[in-house]
Amino acid sequence: MTATSTTLTMHHPAAPSPGGHLLHPIVRKLSAYGPLDPEEHAALTGLGAGAQRVEGRLDLLVEGSAPDSAVLVLEGVVCRYRHRPSGTRQITAYLVPGDLCDPDFVHLSRLNHSVGTLGPCRVARVPREVLAGFTERHPGIARALRYAKLAEEETTREWVMNLGCRSAIERVSHLLCELHERLRAVGWATRAGYDLALTQQDLADTTGLSNVHVNRVLRQLRLMRLVEVGGKRVEILDLAGLQAIAEFQADYLRPAAG
Repeated sequence: MTATSTTLTMHHPAAPSPGGHLLHPIVRKLSAYGPLDPEEHAALTGLGAGAQRVEGRLDLLVEGSAPDSAVLVLEGVVCRYRHRPSGTRQITAYLVPGDLCDPDFVHLSRLNHSVGTLGPCRVARVPREVLAGFTERHPGIARALRYAKLAEEETTREWVMNLGCRSAIERVSHLLCELHERLRAVGWATRAGYDLALTQQDLADTTGLSNVHVNRVLRQLRLMRLVEVGGKRVEILDLAGLQAIAEFQADYLRPAAG
C-alpha cells in the first residue's frame, strides 16, 4: 500500500466502561450483541495479548497467502482491498477497533484479497491454535461473533447499494455516517466527530469515485455545513443533516438478537 495526501490519524485511548475501567474494544463491541460473563470478558481480552504497534500503509495479510492467524484491531483503521492488474484498488471493507479479522480465514487455503493498515495501528495476531475450540469453550462469545458476522454481511450489502444506486454525495455521506456509528459504538467517536486515518484516495477507492470527485463532494458537504474532513479529523457539523443526505439507517450494523 502506498501513502496519499490528506492523511488523518486516529489516536484516542480506549473508552472507559461505566465502572471506570478501560474496556477492551472487542469486549465492548461483542457485548452489544448480548451479555458476556466475566470469564468470556477475560478470554476476549486475552486475544489482544502481545499486541504491537504497526505503521500505516502496511499489509497485514496478503492476497494469495495462506493465513495462519487472525488479526484483532485494537487501535486505528484497517481495510480489506483488492488490486486490479492495472493497479487500481477497490476497498471492500473497513475494520475498526474491536474487529477480529477474521477467525474463519484460518480455515482457507489462500486469501483472495489483502488486509492492510491505513494509518498507524495497534493490532494483535491471534494464532490458529488459539482460535481452535475457542467458541466451543465460550458459547456467549460464539453467539456474539455470529451476530457480528451477520452485521458484516449486512454492511457488504449496504456497500453494494452505495456503489449501485447512490449519487456521489450520498455515497461519501453514507460512508462517513457508517464510520461514525461504528467508531461511536466502541468509544472512538463522539457526536461531534472522530479521528480517522483515511485519505481522499482511500475514500475514492471505497466509493468508486475519482480523487477529484471526492474532493468536490467534501467541499460541497463543507459548504452545506454538514461535515468537515481534514486536519486529522472528521468534524460532524450537522449529524441529522448528514444522515438525511445519506438516507442512513444504522439498523444494518446491529442485527436484532433473538
